Amino acid sequence: MKNNVLFLLTLVFMLSFYSHAQRGVRIAYIDTEYILENVPEYQEATTQLEDKAQKWKNEIQSKLTAIEQKRQDLNNEKPLLTKELIDEREEDITFEENEILDYQQKRFGPNGDLFIQKKQLMQPIQDQIFAAVQDMAEGRKYDLILDKTETTMLYSNKSLDISEQILRSITRSSKRKQASTKAERKAAKEEELLPEINEEQEAREKALEEKKAARESAVEKRRAEILAAREAKKKEAEARRAKIIEDREKAKQAKLDERNKTTDAAKSEDNTSEPTETKVEGETKTKAQLIEENRQKKLAERAARKKALEDRKKKILEDRQKAKDSINKNN
Repeated sequence: MKNNVLFLLTLVFMLSFYSHAQRGVRIAYIDTEYILENVPEYQEATTQLEDKAQKWKNEIQSKLTAIEQKRQDLNNEKPLLTKELIDEREEDITFEENEILDYQQKRFGPNGDLFIQKKQLMQPIQDQIFAAVQDMAEGRKYDLILDKTETTMLYSNKSLDISEQILRSITRSSKRKQASTKAERKAAKEEELLPEINEEQEAREKALEEKKAARESAVEKRRAEILAAREAKKKEAEARRAKIIEDREKAKQAKLDERNKTTDAAKSEDNTSEPTETKVEGETKTKAQLIEENRQKKLAERAARKKALEDRKKKILEDRQKAKDSINKNN
């Protein structure tokens, strides 16, 4: 009996696989976290829950701080208290601390208020997502829809992601429920209808998208080549300009060196052509004698200027002394 049941199950599986293989398996996936992040009701409720959790945390922290202060006060007062009073106060502090820890467990424990309220918050949205996935699977004849959040997916084609469609379906469903008039309900209902599947159209659209991507890739590659060629020409022009400037500097320096050489040669010729002897007043004097005479002349002029300066200074001192004597005489 058991073998017969196993045979029938295997046969059904093979027939199902064969029928799917004939038309191709349709697979899609959703990202639950992305959907939840874009559902306004869920975000609003999450914000309120986080505010409530933060309020609980602040309340617990305040009580723990008060307990710590009581323990510190007891440590400071121990020298003044009896053993019975110390034991009694320590027992009270321990009791209050255990109460706070129990309260913390009640709020944030595995089965605490935060976990329960988060589960209650998630359940309606998860039900909506599940219903939307079921409707889309039936309407578009998907064979398999995975949840990216709960499934390890090493690679997934973005075209298989139907999270946006599920999100729109949930949004439209919410609008339809909130519609107050018959016209609004009709519009929301028509908006909620799923389009019919046109595999040929989808194939054409996919081919057009591939051609568009290839064209954009070619344009981007051509643009990169143009920019590279332009940059190469710019660098070549800058190198050529630097070479011209360098050649000009070299030519300028060569002309300057040539000019300096010419000047030095002219000076050398003047020195060689200058007579070593000069006739002055019927006497023949050498160049060394002329230099010595010039030096003696300059020394004499310097001595004369020095003497004149000393005479002037002496005259000024005499005039000052005369003026001083005259003032003393008048007094």
